[in-house]
Amino acid sequence: MQASNTGSMMSGSMVKVIRGKLMRVAFLLGVLALFLSAPLCVSSVSAQTIRDLPPPPPVPTPKPTPTPKPPANEVLDVVRVTSNLVMVPVSVTDTSGQAVQGLQIGDFRLEEEGRQQEIAEMGDPEQVPLDIALLFDVSSSVSQKGFFAFQQDSAAAFLKQVMKPADKASIFTITAKPTLIQPLASAETAAAKMLTIPAATTSVPTAFYDTVSAAAKYLTDNSPGRHRRVIVVLSDGDDNFSEHIKDLSVAEARANLNGEVTAAGTRAALQDKHRRAIQEVQQVVQKADATFYSINPGGPSVHLNQISMRAQNGMQTIADATGGTAFVPDSDKDLEKVFRQVAAELRGQYLLQYYANAETPAGQFRRIRVTVPTHPEQRVRARQGYYPKK
Repeated sequence: MQASNTGSMMSGSMVKVIRGKLMRVAFLLGVLALFLSAPLCVSSVSAQTIRDLPPPPPVPTPKPTPTPKPPANEVLDVVRVTSNLVMVPVSVTDTSGQAVQGLQIGDFRLEEEGRQQEIAEMGDPEQVPLDIALLFDVSSSVSQKGFFAFQQDSAAAFLKQVMKPADKASIFTITAKPTLIQPLASAETAAAKMLTIPAATTSVPTAFYDTVSAAAKYLTDNSPGRHRRVIVVLSDGDDNFSEHIKDLSVAEARANLNGEVTAAGTRAALQDKHRRAIQEVQQVVQKADATFYSINPGGPSVHLNQISMRAQNGMQTIADATGGTAFVPDSDKDLEKVFRQVAAELRGQYLLQYYANAETPAGQFRRIRVTVPTHPEQRVRARQGYYPKK
């Protein structure tokens, strides 16, 4: 009986142990099942979330990178170099005075202040516009013997011959004061205006120096810098009324009118005034970068007296300094020939261009010398120098 009870008690204990083990196994299997099913749930949730999101925005198109602007100092350098480009019109003639064509850059030697310069380019005169100031003397000294109309016709024909469509001409009259009667205009307009100028019927004062200076300043203010500037004067060059010499000239004229002998001191002072006036006019023309040509209608008679010779020499001085010529026709008939010669020279010039030293102070005169070493027998005419611009 006791043994039976003991067996029953052991059997009950074993059942409890087995039952506890089974519950632990079931618990572990349940945890394992939950663990294995978790990824599937996450995947399902994730998939559901992605499907519900809006479509992604389009990929932005990259903007082209803009070309960078050059630094400010580089732009300034370009402007500085360009502003110092110097153009030197050069005329070359042989021993007989005929124009020489066909020379190349290598034939020329150009010096500034004694130092050889590299010639950057030789321009084509047909491609560089020409701006002309034609000065017409209407004083009684050049309007005698019915010669006035012939001078007008010759000058008008010259404008039509030398000028191209891009060229312009202005007209000044030389009287008691500078008078601009035709601003820069076409050949047809300027030539037509030339023919309307009336001849002087009485003695007319002549302000030659003032008129040349006024024409040079007019070209400076109204002609583009890259154009060729030319002053052509039809006059004997005698001046008795410009501001430089007016007072002494009037005093001398009054003394002569009264039969008095002008004092030596007054004559010497007047000569000095003329000399200084020529120097100042020359500088004004050079500062305008203009070439000066003069045609004296007085012919060989200019050699007959001191006043005429002084006037002619003054025009020759200005012409030499600027690369031009002072013509004295042998006769009235040669006037048209001289105008044709000037026209041919302007159309046959060599336009040498070089870059000057950018450090040269503005307003300081720089001497220029042009030669043709390959042909030393040829004559070269070019301006003697220039004034750098600011």
